[in-house]
Amino acid sequence: MNKIISSIAIGMLSVTILSSCQQEKKLPFYGERYAETIKDAAGVEKIDTVYQTIPNWAFLNQDSVLTTNKATDGKVYVADFFFTSCSTICPTMHRNLMTVYNDFKTNPDVMFVSHTIDFKYDKPSVLKKYAQKLGVDNAKWQFLYGSKDSVYTLAEKNYLVAVGEDSTAKDGYIHQGYLVLIDKDRRIRGAYDGTKEDQVEQLKKDIPVLLAEYKK
Repeated sequence: MNKIISSIAIGMLSVTILSSCQQEKKLPFYGERYAETIKDAAGVEKIDTVYQTIPNWAFLNQDSVLTTNKATDGKVYVADFFFTSCSTICPTMHRNLMTVYNDFKTNPDVMFVSHTIDFKYDKPSVLKKYAQKLGVDNAKWQFLYGSKDSVYTLAEKNYLVAVGEDSTAKDGYIHQGYLVLIDKDRRIRGAYDGTKEDQVEQLKKDIPVLLAEYKK
């Protein structure tokens, strides 16, 4: 009997430890970071780590409405860079991202932001048709248009995604197909290849983990 009780106790302890580990799981931080000396509430100085964040931005969305970072402030969101006439990775990338959107479309703490890199053709009206064809008809997924300099700088310097014009490329542009996960404090917490289903599935698993960090 004592052996049975001991086995049950050990089993319960294992479950408790496993549950605790799952609850404490946190996603990594991406990008630059630096140490900063701050004072806590008691006035005691301590060293804190400051992580790279996404700066303020302002672009026109698919409804020709000026949209800023205020739309995503205080939310977890997924960002990517694409263009509507892309015939290589974009169709697969957004088809996969659509499955993530469908999983979280009723969650008010999650948003999606897609920046076009085709500043010549992808005006808001074109983005609107693209969104409708994809099946997006609300503000939860924003398709954004801006100048070349503003979008390209944001992509490469802040989201750490390579983009560019390339006359030798099939569609005239090149870009990485990363789906970038941003936390409520504008920090990069994950990057997933949108053309690979296993990485998209991992994104689906990581979003709840990130949301859980803000419930403590």
